[in-house]
Formats: sequence, structure tokens, C-alpha cells
Amino acid sequence: MMEQLIIALKKHAEGHIAKHKANVIILLNKTTGIAEHPDVIETIEKELDIIAKYDDQLEMIKKYFE
Repeated sequence: MMEQLIIALKKHAEGHIAKHKANVIILLNKTTGIAEHPDVIETIEKELDIIAKYDDQLEMIKKYFE
């Protein structure tokens, strides 16, 4: 059971990383025409903060539970 929970936690974090990484890539490649994000740098910083959060979770899982 513990192994299944760890796998689920890792997949959850990896999914969020992939989603927010895609957002950053889109923002970097298509900075024009994104009306709801007038401050592109600030938006990218927020996305990177979210990626860092889930990356930290993956590191904690590896360090303490694997």
C-alpha cells in the first residue's frame, strides 16, 4: 500500500510539473497575444514557483521514502 501511495504522489507532482512547464514554454514562445497575462515575466515567475514546489515534493519523496 505504501508503495502505491508513493507512486501516486510522484505521478501527481510530475503531472503538475509537466502542466506548468508547458505554460512556461507557451509564454516564452507566444508572448504576444496573451491578453490575460500582461506581465509575462511575473506570470512565468509564478509558474516557476509552482514547478519548484512540486520538484521539492519529488525530492522529499526520494530522500525520505525511497
